[in-house]
Amino acid sequence: MRLRQQFRNVTPNKDVTIKSEPDFIQKYLAPLTLGAPGTFGLLDDTAIIPVPDGHELVVTTDAVATGVHFFADDNASDIAWKALAVNVSDLIAKGAKPLCYQMALAFEETPSDDWMNNFAKGLGTAQTAFGMYLSGGDTDVRNAPLSITITAFGIVPKGRLIRRSTARNGDRIYISNTVGDSALGLALRQDAELMASLKEFDENDLGYARDLCKKYLWPRPPVMLQQSLLDYASAAMDISDGLAQDLGKMAAASGVGAEVDLMRLELSEPAIILISLRPELNLLERVLTGGDDYEVLFAVPPKKARDFEAAAMKAPTTVQHIGEFTEDKAVRFLDRDGKTIQLNSGGWDHFRKSQ
Repeated sequence: MRLRQQFRNVTPNKDVTIKSEPDFIQKYLAPLTLGAPGTFGLLDDTAIIPVPDGHELVVTTDAVATGVHFFADDNASDIAWKALAVNVSDLIAKGAKPLCYQMALAFEETPSDDWMNNFAKGLGTAQTAFGMYLSGGDTDVRNAPLSITITAFGIVPKGRLIRRSTARNGDRIYISNTVGDSALGLALRQDAELMASLKEFDENDLGYARDLCKKYLWPRPPVMLQQSLLDYASAAMDISDGLAQDLGKMAAASGVGAEVDLMRLELSEPAIILISLRPELNLLERVLTGGDDYEVLFAVPPKKARDFEAAAMKAPTTVQHIGEFTEDKAVRFLDRDGKTIQLNSGGWDHFRKSQ
C-alpha cells in the first residue's frame, strides 16, 4: 500500500488512537492477507498473484460509498461485507473462482479503533465465506464521504469465461435464489413512514421487515453455484441494477429478446409478506427494478437444463427458471394472463441517480 498521506487526527473522538498509516496497515489490514507469500505482508508497493497452469485471471472493480450504497450509521462490519460481496457476484457470474482482492480505503476522517476493529472483522468474515485474501491496496484521508473501492481477482480455465453477450434464442432464463429483498429493505430504511406503518401489524411482520433490511446490508452472492455456471451456462451476469434492467442489458448484448413469466418468479417469504401488507404501493415493481440483489442472471440451453438443475441442487443453491430468450429482441414481463406489464422504472443508473 503506497503511503499517499499520513493519517491525521481530525476528530475530537477520544476513541481515535491511530497515529500513522503504516501502523494502521499492519494492525488492521496485514492480518487479512492470511500470510499469502505474494502479499509480502503489505510491506511493499506491489503484490504477486499466482495463476494456476491452464487458467486465466479474471478482474473486476466495484466501489461502495456512504449515501449511495450504505448509510453513514451502518455497522462497519456490515459495510465491509457488502464492499467485498458486490465484487464477488461479478466473479461468480463469469464462472470464476474467487482468489484475492485489493482495496482502496478513502476516509472522511481518521477512523476510531473500534470502527476499524469491526470493519476488519467484517472483511475477515466475508473473505472466509468467499474463499479470498487481501493482497494490497491503498489508504487515504480526504474531505469526502467514506468510500471503499475493491478490485477482486478470480481464476477461470482458459477460454471458459462466461460472457453476458452469448445468450441464444430459446435458452432458458434463470436467476439464483430470489430478487427484490434488498430493494425492499432499502425502501424500509429510506421511508420511516413505511417502517412505522408496520407497527400496526404483529411482531412476526416486523421480523420480516428486519430480514429485508439485513439482505440490503448482507448480500450473499451464490458462490456455490460457480462450477455449475461454468459447466452449463451459455451467458451470465450479476444482478446489481435490477432484474429488469440487467435482463435488458444481457438481451441487447446478445442480440435477442426475453420473456419472463411472473407466475414463475418466486419471492422470499419476507418480500411476499411486505407486498401483501402494502398492496397500494406496487412494491412488485420495486422488486423487479430496485437492484442491489447481487444474485446471478444466466442463460442455459434447453438440452442442458435438466443436468444443470440437478447440479445446482447438489451445490446446493436455489435457482429459478423464470422464462426464455426470444428471437424478436423485445424484453417482456408477463402477468398471469400472459399480458405484458408496464414498468415505470428502468432500474438503477448512477448517472441518472434515480430509478
